[in-house]
Amino acid sequence: MFSKILVANRGEISVRVIRTCREMGIKTVAVYSEVDQAALHVRLADEAVKAPGVRGYLDIDFMVSAALKTGAEAIHPGYGFLAENPQFAVACREAGLVFIGPEAQAMERMGDKARARESMLAAGVPVTPGTQGVLESEEEAFRVARRIGFPVLVKAVAGGAGRGMRLARQEGELGAALAAARSEALASFGNPQLYLEKYLGGCRHIEVQILADNYGNAVHLGERECSIQRRNQKLLEESPSPAVDVTLREQLGRVAVTAAKAVGYQGAGTIEFLLDKNRNFHFMEMNTRIQVEHPVTELVSGLDMVREQIRIAAGEPLGYSQADIRLNGWAMECRVNAEDPVTFLPSPGEITFCRLPGGFGVRVDTAVFGGETVSPFYDSLIAKVLVHAGTRNQALGRMRRALEEFEVRGVKTTIPFHLKILLHPDFQNGEFDTGFIAGKMTENTDNAVSPAGMNPEVVAAISAALRMYGVNSGEGWVLRKIRPTGRNCSSWRLAGLYERMGGI
Repeated sequence: MFSKILVANRGEISVRVIRTCREMGIKTVAVYSEVDQAALHVRLADEAVKAPGVRGYLDIDFMVSAALKTGAEAIHPGYGFLAENPQFAVACREAGLVFIGPEAQAMERMGDKARARESMLAAGVPVTPGTQGVLESEEEAFRVARRIGFPVLVKAVAGGAGRGMRLARQEGELGAALAAARSEALASFGNPQLYLEKYLGGCRHIEVQILADNYGNAVHLGERECSIQRRNQKLLEESPSPAVDVTLREQLGRVAVTAAKAVGYQGAGTIEFLLDKNRNFHFMEMNTRIQVEHPVTELVSGLDMVREQIRIAAGEPLGYSQADIRLNGWAMECRVNAEDPVTFLPSPGEITFCRLPGGFGVRVDTAVFGGETVSPFYDSLIAKVLVHAGTRNQALGRMRRALEEFEVRGVKTTIPFHLKILLHPDFQNGEFDTGFIAGKMTENTDNAVSPAGMNPEVVAAISAALRMYGVNSGEGWVLRKIRPTGRNCSSWRLAGLYERMGGI
């Protein structure tokens, strides 16, 4: 087992990893940018190394050097930043460090969405109809779209969190969708390549958590329901799904394990599916890292996912089979962001007061505290509120109570919007799909306007631009120039403020 691990991340996931390492008797090294010097993950780690600027969390050379200088034997990437970067995994291996995650080859294969589709088709995994690989031309896109039928989704091969994705409902919209997706993909990922797939309306977003060791053993830990989304950004997750019974769960799990084994996967990973109205499921993508929503699986399975990641990376076998996995009760997670609950504009600033919920069956994964500043340079997630109960109705009541107890002052949060979701009768009855927010709560989302009467997307873009050059002092804007460098350093992506370019 490792004696010291560097955590190449920030925020709640760094705190989460550090806590498990401490329980395992493993020392930790935190990294921090100039705006994170007082952050909780820095305080909890045994050592801390300052990163070069706000982009330091994306600096492979710095991370490897920091691990070597502090005597760390392994690096845990968390989620986001470098977590799914195969070059980072290669750099760790070349430096004699263990990357706590899958091999670079598996990341490359599944990180490229077009190649992932090809791999899954070869393994017999059901895949949404679409292109066999990368789109070579606009003519090919029109040809495939006509064959599979409109509406279609144009997607970036390196996409994620809804970035580089456009819907074309009819042929006349396809050209513009291709251009917009290509432009956003290039700005977000430095890779303009696209692929095409059939848009399946009225579907649920169901994902299956898998664990695989280095000896050919793999298990699944049930499914997570992730259909409550706003513009492809997850807001609330639960496990199990109200739409999945025992038989379907076994089918989904079996296919997920098959998919992982097909690419020689090791570690913790997530296979994502679309479940249609006829209960047919189709592979979407694989996330080759720990997920933001992994705690809901921890609560129903009783397994510490970070501990399992570390064990596997250290060369230990799983030590259990699928028959040993027991899923108990119902878990639910709400992602609380520092955003306006009506317009979803970012709300950075100082948290002047913070009271976290507690009580039986409540867990809060967070790195915030009273007096901390929510930075405009990173993702707006400030806490994940989780509950576990015997039934879904009990979990709903517990989550409502927990959110009502959660008090944050100084910044706006999405807690009021989560409470509205929980009180909606269709959500309470488990009758929803990925279109729930847009279709049932439009007064709070896409049709919302600011007090000035502007569409919130326009305001978000202006806000992001301003915040790249200033910091909200609470009384006005204090201008401060920031000069992003590098090919992939879009100001939107770096700031993490423009909601279509942010999130995980």
